[in-house]
Amino acid sequence: MSNTVLKAENISKQYRLGQLGTGTISHDLNRAWAKMRGKEDPYLKVGDTNDRSKSGGSDYVWSLKDINFEVKQGEVLGIIGKNGAGKSTLLKILSQVTTPTTGQVKVKGRIAALLEVGTGFHPDLSGLENIYLNGAILGMTKSEIKSKLDEIVDFSGVAKYLDTPVKRYSSGMMVRLGFAVAAHLEPEILIVDEVLAVGDVEFQEKCLGKMKAVSGEGRTVIFVSHNMAAVKSLCTRAILLENGKVTLDRGVNPVIEKYLNFNKSGPDLTEVMYEENEKHLQIIEAKIIDPDGILITSPIDVFMPFFFAIKYKFSRKVSKAHLTLVINNLSGDTVYFCDRRDSEFHFASLSEGFYETKLQITNPLLKPGKYLVSLGCGDEDSEVNDHKINVLSFTIHGNNLSRGERDGHLFLPINWELIKYK
Repeated sequence: MSNTVLKAENISKQYRLGQLGTGTISHDLNRAWAKMRGKEDPYLKVGDTNDRSKSGGSDYVWSLKDINFEVKQGEVLGIIGKNGAGKSTLLKILSQVTTPTTGQVKVKGRIAALLEVGTGFHPDLSGLENIYLNGAILGMTKSEIKSKLDEIVDFSGVAKYLDTPVKRYSSGMMVRLGFAVAAHLEPEILIVDEVLAVGDVEFQEKCLGKMKAVSGEGRTVIFVSHNMAAVKSLCTRAILLENGKVTLDRGVNPVIEKYLNFNKSGPDLTEVMYEENEKHLQIIEAKIIDPDGILITSPIDVFMPFFFAIKYKFSRKVSKAHLTLVINNLSGDTVYFCDRRDSEFHFASLSEGFYETKLQITNPLLKPGKYLVSLGCGDEDSEVNDHKINVLSFTIHGNNLSRGERDGHLFLPINWELIKYK
């Protein structure tokens, strides 16, 4: 179709586990030898599907497998799925940050992408210099960029730091400037990942409004989010990714419904363990337990108190740590919010080591239904953050209570203790 601006044809992406690059020299030679003889890459025939819940027998894994879809001009496409489903990998391929193992992406027009904090920025250049650099990459002239400069600066709210190297920006400032640049330099296709979760609520609403305006101007938006309310209000169509494959491509409501039912089909409560990574501050375990410390594996009675037990690893001294816990309902609305970010609540001067906390939820607080839990921790001084979106789920059952009918979300300053255990 003439109004198709992006088309993904048989996109697959394969990675080798535990290795940098494509693998060993022998594997690369085997690939080259097969190509010289006009044969198929032998390693395309091996590899496990992208299912993190199962251990595989292969060193190779297909992060994406046989992805096909197209996006039309002016369309707002939402891409949703569980953590690890392949959403970010797909966006990197669509925005040409990385190449697919097989298949191709056909694009008509310029793409601006906001994938990760700092993507597309040179850390040693100032905010102003990076605005011009990004515009030049998109093929804009200096005068075209200059005509948009005031809008970008006003939207980002970082005017005071415009001449400061962006490596000195906080993650929130980086996201603000990155989105402002991507949205205002008039790309035909705007790609936005869940990175907006780093920003505050006011800025997130501002970004959603801008994306609506961009689509109203006939430009295309591709948006990844775990916030179903945002997807429902912004997108005209959605794709559900599961284990690296598209399981549904339709209108927004049926895709969200399938996604939520998919969440319901899993265990009511889950223990989650995270692998080591390069961050010096990270969440390594989370689970839901009863007052006796026993893992809860069934729906929780509306009158029963329960705890979130969370463990953290600090690989070096943390000057000023903050912890966050958010509970959302299945529509994506926040119903409970705890934050140890405020000066009166943050943890100061924590030494290297492993820490744990138990956060009590005293029922009756939540009305019956299913809920998703997201966690965060951060180092205020270095702006290092670790976010785990929708890592736990639980179900409240019993009689409905007026106390659980409160509108909006609850912010409860609590006695949140952090104990070093090794």
